[in-house]
Amino acid sequence: MKNPFIKETQVNKILKILKNNIFLLSLLLFLSSISAQNEKLEVDEAMEVLDIYMQEFNARNMESWSETLNYPHVRFSRGQVTLWNTKEEYASVNIFKKLVSTGWHHSAWISRDPILVSKNKVHISTVFQRYDKNNQPIEQYQSLYIVTKEKGHWGIKARSSLAP
Repeated sequence: MKNPFIKETQVNKILKILKNNIFLLSLLLFLSSISAQNEKLEVDEAMEVLDIYMQEFNARNMESWSETLNYPHVRFSRGQVTLWNTKEEYASVNIFKKLVSTGWHHSAWISRDPILVSKNKVHISTVFQRYDKNNQPIEQYQSLYIVTKEKGHWGIKARSSLAP
């Protein structure tokens, strides 16, 4: 039974609008899915950099550790800003004697939460723990790592830490 108040051309217009909206909604969902997949890839890459960073830090290998960074590299700590322009400059500073003198043996991530993600940059809020040689906690610190992709290389560009 036909509704006398709705003309057939109006029904066709409504159906066309609905079809267009369904198409647009499907397209948006598809694009959103691709964006989420890309975001996951960037986060995975950044987390892998942090894994290697911590591994090389615990190995006390300044040369390999310096390869996990992008340069110039910036560190904010204790109210100071330190800038290293090259990998060689960074690797030339051996921080491990001072750390070991505090009882430090190794460190580990407690948490790592991406808080800002784009195609070539991921900001990660972290908490890490320092341990002594008996695996007893020494101190826990919050920090922010900015991991960037530059010239095809994912590395830590900047970090801000409450650690000394």
